[in-house]
Amino acid sequence: MNPADGTLLSVQNLEVCYGAVQVLWGISLSVMRGQVVAIIGSNGAGKSTTLNAIAGVLKAKSGRILLNNQDLTQQPPRERVRRRISLVPEERQLWPKMSVEENLLMGAFPPKIRKDARRNLSRVYEMFPRLKERHSQLAGTLSGGEQQMCAIVRGLMAEPELLMLDEPTLGLAPKAVDEIFEFIARIKDQGVTILLVSQNVNYALQSSQYAYLMETGRITLEGAYESLLSNPYIQEAYLGS
Repeated sequence: MNPADGTLLSVQNLEVCYGAVQVLWGISLSVMRGQVVAIIGSNGAGKSTTLNAIAGVLKAKSGRILLNNQDLTQQPPRERVRRRISLVPEERQLWPKMSVEENLLMGAFPPKIRKDARRNLSRVYEMFPRLKERHSQLAGTLSGGEQQMCAIVRGLMAEPELLMLDEPTLGLAPKAVDEIFEFIARIKDQGVTILLVSQNVNYALQSSQYAYLMETGRITLEGAYESLLSNPYIQEAYLGS
């Protein structure tokens, strides 16, 4: 695929193993620039493994990972960050005894971005004033939803072209879930492309333009969000209707 057709990320026939155990089987997906694309499915389906492989945390057994038509498959994680891929991991992984602002500044890791960290900090504070209000508060004392917001904004500090969110609403109360998905919509409106992994199928589909269903390490369905929302199998197996 070519960036000229709007494709930012192309994953082609990706296979990944944990030791001798294969967990991804020929995964292929595309993420169009400016969209929210969701990977949905139950726990253990391979969704997080897919994000970790794209980020370079896990090594691909075979297949290709292309960003802007540049092959990143053999590149280390730091190079993928430099190419403006940012992963917000499951369970946030903040530094709880550091302030909100210190956590955010840790997101400005690439050297080219580090010099602009304060400017980027001002920009994200304008977008998300609640974090500015909490800037001196220890991250570990924030509510669950606020911690997730902090983790997502830390990912934005790397100025990503592709922001990958791994289960951003896991364990949150319903009100906080609403806020996080509103937060995701605001980030998308700023022009950031998002690849979202979620077990919260209803919210994920309504927040995305395109989605993939993953089951036991394989993509089993894909399509525009409307087609998946109306799919009888999705409705019965994942939406309880």
